Amino acid sequence: MKHLTLFTCVLLMAAAHAAAADFETATDAVRHMGLGWNLGNTLDANSQSVTDVNSAAYWGQQDLSSETCWGQYVTKPELMKMMKDAGFGAIRLPVTWYNHIDINGNVNPAWMARVHEVVDYVISQGMYCIINVHHDTGADGSSFKSWIKADETNFAQNRARYEHLWQQIAEEFKDYGQQLLFESYNEMLDPLNSWCYASFAASGRYNAAVATSAYNAINSYASSFVTTVRSTGGNNAQRNLIVNTYAAANGYGNWNTHLAEPLTTLVKPEGETDHIAFEVHAYPAIANSNKTDRPIADIKQEVDGMINLLKTTLVAKGAPVIFGEWGTSNVDAAENDYVKRPALMKQFCQYFVQQCKANGIGTFFWMGLSDGAARLFPAFSQAELAKWLLQAYHGDSFNPILPERSDYNTCCISCTVDFNQQWAEFNLAAGSITANDYSHLILELEEAPAANLLSVKIYGKSNSTTKLTAASSTIPFTANMGTVTRVTLQCSQSSGTTRVKNIWLVKKNGEKLPSDPSVFWGCTMSDISINYPVSIDIVRQNHTPDKNIYDLSGRRISVSSVTSASSVLPKGVYIRNGKKFAH
Repeated sequence: MKHLTLFTCVLLMAAAHAAAADFETATDAVRHMGLGWNLGNTLDANSQSVTDVNSAAYWGQQDLSSETCWGQYVTKPELMKMMKDAGFGAIRLPVTWYNHIDINGNVNPAWMARVHEVVDYVISQGMYCIINVHHDTGADGSSFKSWIKADETNFAQNRARYEHLWQQIAEEFKDYGQQLLFESYNEMLDPLNSWCYASFAASGRYNAAVATSAYNAINSYASSFVTTVRSTGGNNAQRNLIVNTYAAANGYGNWNTHLAEPLTTLVKPEGETDHIAFEVHAYPAIANSNKTDRPIADIKQEVDGMINLLKTTLVAKGAPVIFGEWGTSNVDAAENDYVKRPALMKQFCQYFVQQCKANGIGTFFWMGLSDGAARLFPAFSQAELAKWLLQAYHGDSFNPILPERSDYNTCCISCTVDFNQQWAEFNLAAGSITANDYSHLILELEEAPAANLLSVKIYGKSNSTTKLTAASSTIPFTANMGTVTRVTLQCSQSSGTTRVKNIWLVKKNGEKLPSDPSVFWGCTMSDISINYPVSIDIVRQNHTPDKNIYDLSGRRISVSSVTSASSVLPKGVYIRNGKKFAH
């Protein structure tokens, strides 16, 4: 079996390293890549302790732990296999670089190797992969400053660094075939942090000088990107490249006369014919300002309007278009449209995917579907939403394999937590926990902590703090806590390390549910693993062929063949011959 897997990987990688002369056009690539998904908040995650871009300390502020600094887990190849098996055909890998390069733009070799590794996870599954320069752009705030801006002066100051960065990326992947695409930059904004169109944040909602400078800079950065990549030769001479509009704006709407400028002012880089594509993003609101549902007819009209505008502006320039990110306006919120208005969300998502497919436009859903701890197992955190998208693309009869976190309810996540700031906190549980439904939380550490080092904090209507003195602790919930939003492990010192073995949320009826840990602030997590029940470990280590099927608690299911399993087993994840499989 190992030899077959290796042989399959060799064939896939050989196909990926096709000769440049065989590269398909960008139009064909967009049509062939199928349904796409963003591995968001992972390789793009970043944190700044220094925000002055002119300081040498701004550059290279993080090590490989940046991958988990926004609460995600280290990406494993099994996640990409799950996405492929489910029916996805393309993955966009947003990548942030400033925190891994020096002031001259030299990339940390360890970071480049990690990006390369994740790219290979995607390519080895036969999927298309897009890598980009992500949060090197974006809206500035008190704790974040971007170094790439839509501004002519900024381009003049940063051109050499930007080109050097893309030269290194292009050289790293120059032998890869047509399934790897490069995207120039993400959502580049003017110095005023204007969304929608350039200079929107100016007094009077428009400033001609700021807008002109911004659009000129976008075209300069796009041209610089293309010229740099092409100059590295090899397969990069015909690699399909992607350039974004200002702010990745899609231009749709009639509430301002400048909305379409990001599309109309974007120039297709000189000399490009068949191997260039344009990218925009879309996060329409499907609820009115009073939180009532919008009529589906209005939503469909907006989708049709966006697509028609893209066709008459960008596609008319001679290149295909992708929605590199899309969802609804509250896609990242805990109470998002998938939760609040699932019926309308389904109609919108299916119509969006179907119409984009019919018009040759690519779609990459932003980040949900599999999020947080679900990616580790791997599983889908929004399985029903994934099903809607997949059936919209492949047809109503398509029946995807979509394992869920609940299929692993006998398994906890184990990890090492390193605290690097005093009073830093690590999430033991995050979300909405109704204290009336739960009696307590069980925390099991590898060993008892030093005296007065660690505490468990509960955030609710009534907060509580409990100092830890033992390796195993029971933390009670009380009715006056109301809705608990977070339970954390807090370190009282500026540094400390502990190994978390298991976290259980116990309901009042005695049911134990695993709680998934994540980074909150001032700490990192590493050495992450899944604690399977002992009985499963025995099955997994048994080298004698075993045709029996077991659930994740190690109980044998009375089904002995794959054929009969497909008709008898309920949906879930099982063990056969020492390996997990989803049904």
